[in-house]
Amino acid sequence: MTDTLSLNAPEVDRYAVFGHPIGHSKSPFIHGQFAALTQEPLTYEAILAPIDGFEASLRSFFSSGGKGANVTVPFKEQAFALCDSLSAEAELAGAVNTLSLLADGSIRGDNTDGLGLVADLISHLGSLQYKRVLLIGAGGAARGCILPLLNAGVGQLVITNRTQTKAQDLVDIFSQVGGEKYKDKLQALSMPELSGEFELVINSTSASLAGELPPLPQSIIGSKTACYDMMYGAKPTAFNQWALQQGAAQVIDGLGMLVGQAAKSFALWRGVEPDTSGVLKLLREKLQADAQ
Repeated sequence: MTDTLSLNAPEVDRYAVFGHPIGHSKSPFIHGQFAALTQEPLTYEAILAPIDGFEASLRSFFSSGGKGANVTVPFKEQAFALCDSLSAEAELAGAVNTLSLLADGSIRGDNTDGLGLVADLISHLGSLQYKRVLLIGAGGAARGCILPLLNAGVGQLVITNRTQTKAQDLVDIFSQVGGEKYKDKLQALSMPELSGEFELVINSTSASLAGELPPLPQSIIGSKTACYDMMYGAKPTAFNQWALQQGAAQVIDGLGMLVGQAAKSFALWRGVEPDTSGVLKLLREKLQADAQ
């Protein structure tokens, strides 16, 4: 006899994260926690896609019932190229970290990295309006957060990079898109040219992972400066340690950005944005435990 309860059970939707490597990914844990928190009926898995087989892996996942996917290195640019439609954040970032299979079979691409960053910054600092902000780095991580920072109302966004032409390229791209609205807020400076204190300094480079630091002048850090490193670990990153030594008022690592971008992806798929505080606390505790 058929179990009447099973007839009423909600259909369980499938989601996944694609990357190479992927075993380190915290996304299955994060989205599993979000699903339990919101009582959304879904599963979420990690899929190791071959370096030369991302598209085939993704299309196989969608054809077998997958509803949406996250994408991590090294496939974000490939994901961008596969999309039939893109959010403004994804289009300007030139990369996609969130894919949604729409009802008509087309693929929608979003980039929630910068949205996750801004959400985490606001949770720590309050409004970002009118703040003088320095963004270190001009790679994909930096590019993905420029539009969300501008939309959050920062007063000035200075981009600096070891290769200044790359920073200037980003300023040119976003100035063309936003016209005078963004042009007046954006500036590219070489590291030796930096002067004056910033209210917020964001490190988008991965230098901290190797214990390295960009050659930054100490004068950018003041007693009211908050510093944010997109990298994270059980201990303060090399960049955040340096910032504290220069007298920064506050340092924040990128774990909250990781959870925040996941929450934005979850909201795009399910229509509900989960609270991140409990998941962030669990991840922080896990990081500390694993380091012991």
